[in-house]
Amino acid sequence: MKKRIAIFASGSGSNAQKLMEHFKRSNDIEISLVLTNNADAYVLQRADNFEIPSHIFDKNEFYKTDEVIDLLKNLDIDFIVLAGFLWLIPKNLIAAYPGRIVNIHPAILPKFGGKGMYGDYVHNAVIAAGETEGGITIHYVDEHYDEGEYIYQAKYKIDRGDSLEMVKFKGQQLEHQHYPRIVEGLVKKIKK
Repeated sequence: MKKRIAIFASGSGSNAQKLMEHFKRSNDIEISLVLTNNADAYVLQRADNFEIPSHIFDKNEFYKTDEVIDLLKNLDIDFIVLAGFLWLIPKNLIAAYPGRIVNIHPAILPKFGGKGMYGDYVHNAVIAAGETEGGITIHYVDEHYDEGEYIYQAKYKIDRGDSLEMVKFKGQQLEHQHYPRIVEGLVKKIKK
């Protein structure tokens, strides 16, 4: 029986795309569902391109009910991957999937993490701080933004004069290279 992953995303979904591509070739792991809080998110088109079902939810459904958890359980989801998902994960979802929710952050945590620190906000903060290195952190998700246990970190060099686009590009290269591989390793350890 294949192990089943659900991806949560809020926007474009470039990491979700890399995960979909990676697991399309897998015999024992599949992306079974894409969930979003944004009806206009491009990740929905990406899911459709791979013929992966999707679900759009609102704040009430996510924070005040167990509907999302019930959907995940009904689809026999084993593992949750956040890929540019901007809402804090509620305690009931963390309790339903202990040690089975991961996120990727576009900086070397604990620097440049926390509420509101995502995407270009992170990259701009890294540049403004005059950092000579940027990076990524893959971590478990807990009830706080970017505070879960670290699983993997990788760095890249920031050259003087690197633009926001260049810093973002270097970070995305690392994300796309490492996230699918790390997720695969974690999912393979799960007892079905």
